[in-house]
Amino acid sequence: MAQTLDAERLAEHLQRAGGRLAPLYTVSGDEPLLVTEAVDALRAAARAAGYTERVSLVMDARSDWSAVTAATQSVSLFGDRRILEIKIPTGKPGKAGADTLARLAEQAEKQPDADTLALVSLPRLDKATRESRWVQALARGGMMVDVPTIERGRLPAWVGARLARQNQRTDNATLQWIADKVEGNLLAAHQEIQKLGLLYPEGQLAAEDVERAVLNVARYDVFGLRDAMLAGDTARTIRMIDGLRAEGEALPLVLWAVGEEIRLLARVAEARALGQDAGGLMRRLRIFGAHERLAMQALSRVHPNVWPAAVQHAHEVDRLIKGLSVPGRLADPWEEMTRLALRVAAAGGRP
Repeated sequence: MAQTLDAERLAEHLQRAGGRLAPLYTVSGDEPLLVTEAVDALRAAARAAGYTERVSLVMDARSDWSAVTAATQSVSLFGDRRILEIKIPTGKPGKAGADTLARLAEQAEKQPDADTLALVSLPRLDKATRESRWVQALARGGMMVDVPTIERGRLPAWVGARLARQNQRTDNATLQWIADKVEGNLLAAHQEIQKLGLLYPEGQLAAEDVERAVLNVARYDVFGLRDAMLAGDTARTIRMIDGLRAEGEALPLVLWAVGEEIRLLARVAEARALGQDAGGLMRRLRIFGAHERLAMQALSRVHPNVWPAAVQHAHEVDRLIKGLSVPGRLADPWEEMTRLALRVAAAGGRP
């Protein structure tokens, strides 16, 4: 039964399934809005299929996992079919939890028409967790629903698609503007889109109307800053640092995200220059997926000689944060932090 679905394919699956749902669904992702929507869709389909009773458990490695076993074995007083929702916010069930989930998956595989439909919610799973015995068992026993994060480049199209659901549209420049305002905060983006549906009629939205209605609800994060730096997007890099500073983010955390990335890519750049297996090194450094694509983009754009100087620059920013003066550097560590990030973001092909 192993099958992996994204959000769109989940909707198609539920339409085709009718009342014959899989006995087990596992939803994973880091975007609360999209995960909530996927779980809500599954819950609604289950209710329509006759699963009228609901049991919800929030579990982690320290929980009593016998409660899960009891929920699958107990019989409803009224003979109702039930939904068993198991939320694991940490993504780490521990040994007892892993064993219980594996047994739950095996039971679902053997009894596809059981009276209990299990719905497991997890954060985004890293590569090691995906290959663990219990996750592999969940994949075999039911449907895996992988809810991807909406990357910055896809955000305008995502906003446009959400507007289309309420029969509204606007031009590309305005979609880009909305994306800037709600960056990193899909829940706020969803609320702003709904607001536009309440304020204005269906059809084309004027840019000035959108600007009057949409709040600046961007939520900046250090990994978004890292990605902007690697992509060579200087304007967004500066905007992200200014946003982090305005939101009161701890500068040591910002330096960790930028400085650690520079140190890792300095190692990869050196390996490439020596003709070593840079791809293997990136895997050992746990640089995967979209992060790997952006890292390769930066390595291709930035001259190898830039990386050692950038590593030294990161050490000097650390000294500034600790209140020490550094000859040749600005006194304000935030300003020097911006210069460090731009050293990579604005770099071309020459040292």
